[in-house]
Amino acid sequence: MKWFVGLGNPGAQYEKTRHNIGFMALDELARRHNIDIRQSKCKALVGDGIIGGQKVALIKPMTYMNLSGEAVRAFMDYYKVSLEDMIVVYDDLDTEIGRNRLRYQGSAGGHNGIKSIIQHTGTQTFNRIRMGISRPEPGYAVVDYVLSPFAKKERPLLDDSIQQACDALEFSLDHTFEQTMAKFNR
Repeated sequence: MKWFVGLGNPGAQYEKTRHNIGFMALDELARRHNIDIRQSKCKALVGDGIIGGQKVALIKPMTYMNLSGEAVRAFMDYYKVSLEDMIVVYDDLDTEIGRNRLRYQGSAGGHNGIKSIIQHTGTQTFNRIRMGISRPEPGYAVVDYVLSPFAKKERPLLDDSIQQACDALEFSLDHTFEQTMAKFNR
């Protein structure tokens, strides 16, 4: 089974914020394939379904961003799934909005959700889609920026980024992650 983890924060007040772009991507993938992400288990909301003939789990940790690794670890332990079959989708300040960067390893780069996953899995080697949210203007606190909604003028870039992330997740089901990176890292 392949499992895709979108990072974000639970609650209506965070729903449209930059930090929740990982949730947004999983919601779109779920919409495309008629998967309901409502089952509460392993400290997450989980949706099971079939995409391209493969069984897939879509996971949205409900632990808040900084504890995302707890849900990842709980899901791994309960379902005995492999890290090689996981792709984490999350926001990236160092990538401009509208662009995504796929990687199979690396440090947390200051992202607390990724830091938590590294801490709970004991490795930096796992597949990821970093969705660009750009950096804030000078003087704008990063914490306030990531918890703010996208500006209206950014919506077309946001929508394109979400569609590209979903396309990459779908492509990864029939291809290696290296092939997926080659196709979707532009």
